[in-house]
Amino acid sequence: MSEAAERPVRKGLTDEGIAALRARIGVPMPHPQPPWYREPGTDAFRHVAEAFGDDNPLWCDPAYGPTTVWGGPIASPNMNGGDTLIGENEITTLDPETAALLKGDPLKGAHAYYSGSFREWWAPLRPGMRVTRRNALVGVHDKSSEFADRSVHEWTAEVFAASDHLLSAQFRLMIRTDRSGVENKGEAGKYAKIEILPYTPEQLARIDADYALEPGRRRGATPRYWDDVEVGDEITPLVKGPMRVTDMVVWHTGMGMGLYGVKALRLGYQQRQRVPGFFRPDDLNIPDVHQRVHWDVEWAKRAGNPATYDYGRMRETWLVHMCTDWMGDDAWLSTLDVEFRKFNYVGDTHWMGGRITRKHLADGDRPAVDLEIWGQNQRGEITCPGHATILLPSREHGPVRLPEPPAGATTCQDALTALAARFADLAT
Repeated sequence: MSEAAERPVRKGLTDEGIAALRARIGVPMPHPQPPWYREPGTDAFRHVAEAFGDDNPLWCDPAYGPTTVWGGPIASPNMNGGDTLIGENEITTLDPETAALLKGDPLKGAHAYYSGSFREWWAPLRPGMRVTRRNALVGVHDKSSEFADRSVHEWTAEVFAASDHLLSAQFRLMIRTDRSGVENKGEAGKYAKIEILPYTPEQLARIDADYALEPGRRRGATPRYWDDVEVGDEITPLVKGPMRVTDMVVWHTGMGMGLYGVKALRLGYQQRQRVPGFFRPDDLNIPDVHQRVHWDVEWAKRAGNPATYDYGRMRETWLVHMCTDWMGDDAWLSTLDVEFRKFNYVGDTHWMGGRITRKHLADGDRPAVDLEIWGQNQRGEITCPGHATILLPSREHGPVRLPEPPAGATTCQDALTALAARFADLAT
């Protein structure tokens, strides 16, 4: 048998594959990982916040919450939903027909890039809540691309609920592409040309000065009224960096191991038995996970990068941190989206910034502002542009009223159905 005949068929992006993927839209499926926190309490709230460098007492001090409009401790928006942080599967088993529909990857052979995230929040996460979740594919958009001849934007939604109400939703964008002709376009190895330069004492002193200002930029108990802000107002930048491998270690202690579910020792051996393709030998011939590109310099360089790099979700949490510091305790972060366009390498420093682009009454009667937000590194590159909508208290219109779930949904499945309809509209 020839070598070509022995290789598995790699279909990539085909009309048949895209149609098969679309047949899964709205079909609920089990999440592949259990939640990092089953019944999160105030310690979990603090651990998660500190994992991305936020010591806001609203999430970190149980005695502070009762003094606010929330009447008790609440979690950072980052934890309210969050990638594998909370939520036990509502769907635990599949009937044979559904299992067959969801089996395998209809676009097998196409590359997959985690390219963006969208979050929306409807109610606060409070201590001891038993949270459930339900997830499904909600959007498959066939796109043309300069980067490749054809690409597909694959949107997955995850909806979270407490016992009697919905909490939040998050959407994950995977861009699927065949990347034909990429090498000829000079894409291969382009990241290896980036140079991470040492910092001078003066540069580090300027970063330290920005850190020293951080507690003072937090709005906290002083309301930021909708009546007092205007389109064009800038948000004071929030510094994050220079990023270290240590920062990613701390990140994992609070945020868990995400979708990969990396385990230690015997549990790691068991994982290797289940998914051997996720492992590759290191320089000592010891099988280790692909995920080590985030902390193994040589492995990152073999993948064409000059250094190890962060998770896109880290910068999402930094943008949330910037927004919540600016808006104060009495406000509500309603939505936030971000694209992960460039890498954030160990040694990079980011300044998370934003400005008001619109001031309006959301849903006709909720005072709100829309923000353009971003993270910009020390090389002047914006690596993670995005948007946010914040509900603010108003002297004229009163305190914040929480937003409603889509289409008046009261269950996770109702919300997924409404979200699938929303993403279908986005494709037209």
